[in-house]
Amino acid sequence: MNVAAVVVSHGHPQELEESLPAIRPQVDELVVIANIPGSVPPGVDAVHNTRPVGFGANLNRGTALTSAELVLSANPDAVPDPGAVAILRNFMTAHPRCGVAGPRMVYPDGRWQPSRRRFPTVAGTVVRRTPLRRVVPQRRHFHLDEPPPDEPVQADWMLGGFLLMRRSMLEQLGGFDEGFRLYGEDIDLQYRAMLAGWERWYVPAAIVRHEHKAETDKRWLTRRTVWHWAGVVRFVRKHPERLTAR
Repeated sequence: MNVAAVVVSHGHPQELEESLPAIRPQVDELVVIANIPGSVPPGVDAVHNTRPVGFGANLNRGTALTSAELVLSANPDAVPDPGAVAILRNFMTAHPRCGVAGPRMVYPDGRWQPSRRRFPTVAGTVVRRTPLRRVVPQRRHFHLDEPPPDEPVQADWMLGGFLLMRRSMLEQLGGFDEGFRLYGEDIDLQYRAMLAGWERWYVPAAIVRHEHKAETDKRWLTRRTVWHWAGVVRFVRKHPERLTAR
């Protein structure tokens, strides 16, 4: 199966100088979307938005501009090892109900990054988004209560920074919910995938270096924090059963 990559840049030209050369030879189609001016290095072909839109809306737009059966969503700061995309593609080819495949993500220094996660609960979200996170461990949410797997395992959801998705699944689900500005659209998509019977697999043989700045984990009140809470509210309104989830 062919792979189309969609990379959305919101002012990250320097990151693209490293990630695009690593992604381009591994995919059959590549669409770069510049969400704001100055988002791409000189000489990079890109789709330039007339006004900024949300991350999910950009991914939907990029997907519509491609035709490959598999769609790769990649952040500008996600740099795949050689062969990483092929590993994910081959896994999805062998598992026809796999709608989403995610790699082992590592920080630039090589440390393991907890990109495989459990679906959020209200209590866990309150802890993560308040000063309580300084004293209450989030081991369960991040799978820190178990060793990192060396073999593929099914997941609730994985960080949207680098995901390979089946187009037929995206079409069935109607793509990403464009009502999410930023944060939550990846959880929502994978939750809806679960409800529709699609599997989500973490494939650790595929390795991707990802800076993952986690800005909302470092500062309490920013514009991104507001977007995150708006995403939380939208997710709970769409899936009220998560209010009682444990």
